[in-house]
Amino acid sequence: MYGQQQRAYTYKDRPGSLRGDGYGGGGKSRYNPITNPATALAVQSHNYEPDESEVWRAYVAQVHFSNRGQWWTTGKKRALKRWILTFAVGVVQAVVATSCNFASRSMTSRKYDYIYELLNPSFVESSTAFWNFCLIQVLLCAVASMFVYIEPVSGGSGIPEIKCYLNGIDLPRVVRIKTLICKVIGVTFSVSGGLPVGKEGPMVHSGAVVAAALSQGKTTCWGVDTSFSKFSDFRNDREKRDFVACGAAAGVASAFGAPIGGVLFSLEEGASYWSTKLTWRAFFCAMTTILTIQAITNIDTWWGQTEVGRLFSFGEFNSISGGASNYSIWELPIFGLIGCLGGLIGAVFNAANEHLTIWRMKRVNHSKIRRVIEVIVISLGVSVVSFATPLIWGRCTELPQDMQDWSNQEKNLVESLVPFQCEPGKEYNEVASLIFTEADTAIKQLFHFREGGGEDNSTFSSGALFLFFVPYIMMSSVVYGIAVPSGLFVPSLLAGAAFGRLCGHLLHKLDHTSGTFADSGTYALMGAAAVLGGMARMTISLTVILLEATGDMQYTLPLMIVLMSARFTGNVFNEGLYDIHIHLKHIPFMEPEVPPVAERNEIVAGQVMSAEVKCLRPVERAGVVYDLLRSCQHGTFPIVDTASGGTLYGTASRDMLCTLLQRRAFGNPDVLDDYDNSDTLGTRRLSPLVQWDTIERAYPRYPNIDDIDIGEADRNCWLDLRPYANTAPYTINETASIQRTYRLFRTLGLRFLCVVNHNNQVVGIITRKDLLPESLTESLLRGRNAHVMEDDIHDLS
Repeated sequence: MYGQQQRAYTYKDRPGSLRGDGYGGGGKSRYNPITNPATALAVQSHNYEPDESEVWRAYVAQVHFSNRGQWWTTGKKRALKRWILTFAVGVVQAVVATSCNFASRSMTSRKYDYIYELLNPSFVESSTAFWNFCLIQVLLCAVASMFVYIEPVSGGSGIPEIKCYLNGIDLPRVVRIKTLICKVIGVTFSVSGGLPVGKEGPMVHSGAVVAAALSQGKTTCWGVDTSFSKFSDFRNDREKRDFVACGAAAGVASAFGAPIGGVLFSLEEGASYWSTKLTWRAFFCAMTTILTIQAITNIDTWWGQTEVGRLFSFGEFNSISGGASNYSIWELPIFGLIGCLGGLIGAVFNAANEHLTIWRMKRVNHSKIRRVIEVIVISLGVSVVSFATPLIWGRCTELPQDMQDWSNQEKNLVESLVPFQCEPGKEYNEVASLIFTEADTAIKQLFHFREGGGEDNSTFSSGALFLFFVPYIMMSSVVYGIAVPSGLFVPSLLAGAAFGRLCGHLLHKLDHTSGTFADSGTYALMGAAAVLGGMARMTISLTVILLEATGDMQYTLPLMIVLMSARFTGNVFNEGLYDIHIHLKHIPFMEPEVPPVAERNEIVAGQVMSAEVKCLRPVERAGVVYDLLRSCQHGTFPIVDTASGGTLYGTASRDMLCTLLQRRAFGNPDVLDDYDNSDTLGTRRLSPLVQWDTIERAYPRYPNIDDIDIGEADRNCWLDLRPYANTAPYTINETASIQRTYRLFRTLGLRFLCVVNHNNQVVGIITRKDLLPESLTESLLRGRNAHVMEDDIHDLS
């Protein structure tokens, strides 16, 4: 029957008496990016579990045999190479981050020095400075946008894409060398262009790309391959995922000087799969990054005793009142209230950016030219607002004079205050000092300038802080999502620091400067954590990152309270910004928890599975396999034994089938003459023609069925899939709850899950798209017996 009809076998071809319990999925193909591209992004899942086939077992047995009686085994060699590559990832990421930081600081410093020379009380020269300032910023941002024009994936912070990659989604071009180059150079220009963006988020993306590139040892961008023999053990999805997780930790470490926070970031926000060994490797990679950065920044002192090398620093935090903390215990509820306000601000920020992103997706993002024009227009608008805001303030404040008890850090920060149309050396413009300077310098000013309420003085007044905070956070919401590499950590910290210092300043005013409340710098730190936590909804990793950045453990409890309050408050209204952007792109991201619709309803695996499963027999005609691959886009095909009514024999991946067809791994068409009619395999087996390492050598660019053509004579040849079939696939019974199905799928990082009945016969297959909330909601409308009803209607007709 099978060879004569030349078609693929489905589970409906077996006798109907084998299915009588009524659990079915309805057989609808949901969220197919090919038939309905507006519903989902055309992406594939990673395959973290190796196929346990006969050729794979033969390869493993051969390796064990070669290691017999030896001390220096293949496993030890592999472990050593893994640690060497992890060390190399840390070193390279440190060099990338240091170069990006040096370039952006140099360009920003030269830009502001030029503007400072033109700024003076003369209206004519101030007008010239305005136009030059706008021209410089627009040109720098246009250059940044051109790199996104070259590689669109390099836009944004990259954190949502890395979260998806570590979640098991194979997004195209996310970890390419070309993406790394465009990302790093582009963010250098976007930061120098004065946009309210940061380079800390893109450092996470760059670390992931560095790790992926070094672990694979080859690139299609320049055609470089370091030879298969050296890196063959790491050219698979599992190893690549672990290296990307280490690279993300190194990226956070290079951005904030927070190695422990980097490890926790990869654990909390990134990988859906984690292990103790991966923890050690991520820790080692982050440690190597910090070590390399310190070695580079301190090379002028021959690595002697000097300041700790950090690319981004909050400055040095000290206790103002000796050994006591800078806050009182009774102020902790106030910090919690600031956290709630920060969560509310973050929720408004996320909602505004979500609506802007939806508008961009409809009006702008479909055209590269429009995206570049949008960058130019927004850059011009940001430049106008940045220059006009200090003019609106229009007040000159005297520089602090009595600084005898001030620290050297505070005295150095006084020198960075900007005399925007004020007398240099005597006065400064409060708003301009926060705008016409680097973001980390502005953050240090808000954190460390004294205002403890003991006397009626302040470096930044309430009006100046408010006038800076409102336009800045609005511009940040507008900018995030345009076609430039950009991060939101630093803009959120700067806006939050201004908000927190404003709260502290108002409290001191209400207290009539009696010194009851903590220093305004402490409130600035709490505000920075609140706004960033309200935007990103991170807790554990962000707490450790901020603690490592401040270097002061006295703020542990306040930061925990603030971040928890911000997260709970923000979650009442919407999700974190990164999750919002993931959902807007319709990426099938699997959350850590089972979707609420599955918790509230009794759903089983048979309801959500796709019942239209294309199956193959253990020995199949080459023409049948070729036609099947041409007619559908499935990534995996169950192999069933038709002699036993569809018992699951194993699975075959699309990549493996294409490789076998390309290499013509066929048997003689007359070898199994009676197989078409009897459906029995017999005792005769065809020898494997392709070894396991040969199949995997093409990773990750396996042959495509469109590039393969077989002749008419080859169509009747037999393709023996038994040596290549994964005979140990993960399966789940159709009566299993969706909670168990979801946890099994996400925890193991599966690409698919075969659904079987009590007779181990294939009745359906589950992919990650079937476990999304939309699919689960749709399954409720079909009900459990939908499949049986469809079969009955088919029989009656």
